[in-house]
Amino acid sequence: MRILLLCLLLVIAKASWADVPAARVNGVTIELMRLERYFTEYLEAQGRALTSIRNPTLYKRLRSQALDELIDKELLWQEAQRQGIHIGDEQLSAQLGEIEAAFGSPALFDRRLADAGFDRAEYADYMRHEMAAQQVYARLSAINEPSRADIEAFYRANRQSLQGVQNQSDNPSVIAEPDLELAKAALIGQLQAQARQSVRQRLRQSATVEVAD
Repeated sequence: MRILLLCLLLVIAKASWADVPAARVNGVTIELMRLERYFTEYLEAQGRALTSIRNPTLYKRLRSQALDELIDKELLWQEAQRQGIHIGDEQLSAQLGEIEAAFGSPALFDRRLADAGFDRAEYADYMRHEMAAQQVYARLSAINEPSRADIEAFYRANRQSLQGVQNQSDNPSVIAEPDLELAKAALIGQLQAQARQSVRQRLRQSATVEVAD
């Protein structure tokens, strides 16, 4: 009887969580249940388990970071809607097929969805939003390829931290091609990170975001 009562209380608690806002983004609610689901994913991506976090301050910080990511995702989804970006059924089906195949069996995939609080229809809707958000994110944060002069200047400013420095020419004015390739990759990575950060800041500045206490 006590076990049955406990299960009933958990069901009621989960149902009530679905109505509790963790944040509002331009009037759109991010439910506490959605945050709890995403927080587990966020920790898994970092190789952490929820049960392994003993420090309340660390727990609060990580949870806040997960909520920040959810807010950014919602802002990107809203921007995708404004720009008319739509993920077609064929594209969505292909993506879902790849994800399901990675689990090895439909039953295992369904079980993982259930553990995360999804059924197939809900997960498909989630993925459609996610794909549209990532598409607009890539579009807004696209960068121009740096010129050779920019790459050379970047290399000279960061030569000590770049790999391959031991292979540099005795003539400091000559930079080996392998080193230039490494510098190019590092510079593009830096520019892309800056562009993505700029996009998030720009969307935040033009949005109304309310975070629950």
